[in-house]
Amino acid sequence: MKAVGVIVEYNPLHNGHVYHLQEARRLSGADAVVAVMSGPFLQRGEPAIIGKRARTEMALHAGADLVLELPVAYAVQPAEWFAFGAVSLLHRTGIVDSLCFGSESGDLDSLQRIARVLAVEPAGMREDIARRLREGASYPAAYAGAAAALAPGGVDAHDAAALLEQPNNSLGLHYLIALQRLGSAIQPFTAARTGAAYHEATPGPGAIASATAVRRLLMADGPSAAAPYVPAATLAILHREWQEGRAPIHWERFAQPLLHLAATRRASELERIAEVTEGLEHRLSRALAQLPEPSVEALLNALKTKRYTRTKLQRMLAHLLLNHTKAECSPEQLATGPGYLRILGFNAQGQSLLKKMKKTASLPVVLKPSTFTHNQLELDIQAQVAYGLACEHRDTRKMFSDYYESSVRL
Repeated sequence: MKAVGVIVEYNPLHNGHVYHLQEARRLSGADAVVAVMSGPFLQRGEPAIIGKRARTEMALHAGADLVLELPVAYAVQPAEWFAFGAVSLLHRTGIVDSLCFGSESGDLDSLQRIARVLAVEPAGMREDIARRLREGASYPAAYAGAAAALAPGGVDAHDAAALLEQPNNSLGLHYLIALQRLGSAIQPFTAARTGAAYHEATPGPGAIASATAVRRLLMADGPSAAAPYVPAATLAILHREWQEGRAPIHWERFAQPLLHLAATRRASELERIAEVTEGLEHRLSRALAQLPEPSVEALLNALKTKRYTRTKLQRMLAHLLLNHTKAECSPEQLATGPGYLRILGFNAQGQSLLKKMKKTASLPVVLKPSTFTHNQLELDIQAQVAYGLACEHRDTRKMFSDYYESSVRL
């Protein structure tokens, strides 16, 4: 049985994601899909609008067969480490033959050429990134510019820069770099993004809207407003989560504990938190004292500059909320890769994959976290507890669902 891997967040799953799953099977010729999915907190630093179990259900209904959780230590990271963690999981399963990611360009060849150059980081690249940062660029822009300057023969530097300015292209490049660094035999494919653009805030005329637009509809008018842009199963799950008080989850649900943590820690304590860099601990303390209102949105607005993007700041706040230290999230720690394969859910075909994976995997396969101990898994459990505290109807068993609830089975 051939299996294709996809790396997802499904915040929430919409019609564009269904298209991606279909294209992943078509392009790769795979019989099954293995999805690596972020848990409660996402790559852009945001809490997911609904919980990971509900999003796992959506994935299985939409065409995934087996869903693995990306540890939060990798899920809330810049693209390089997010991609490395997710690709490492697919590689270590021993059952995944290919990887299919979405991109704006659909130009796999150009991305692969650039990835081959960057996989062994060229001399001077870090210095070039640092120079661009000093000149006021955000880190993503600085990285893209430095990478484009190293574009190999056959790829024009200007074209490379334009290519890497697009978020899905940039993330896809990091997937390809991770495959190179792991020496993985997984074959990459890319499906060109169709319909709405990544950040498009309002739905267009078709049935595919961006996740940003879908979330805005959900926040404004509830699940029914998203009906034209999500599969029927997703809509039913959204209604259930809303009715049971487990959604929507957003940053303001965390305002009280987050602002308390930020305000009661000394600068020396804040400085130890992951992504609190270049004096941000002092900027954070000053911003807190000048907030027009005690909200996360007001804090983000006060902190944001051209250099410090909203995404960077949201990740910093997520690490602060979850008490992730620089030591725990250091490049040296992250370079060791995830320490386990956490199974979030599967269907009948996924169960067959899981049976095979237990023989081929080079990491422990974890169905019940209560039976396994790992420092990354402890962070996952803590993240789920923090997420559960933001629900309207708090339930201790839901907060500690990693202990009490088994994998989702469809």
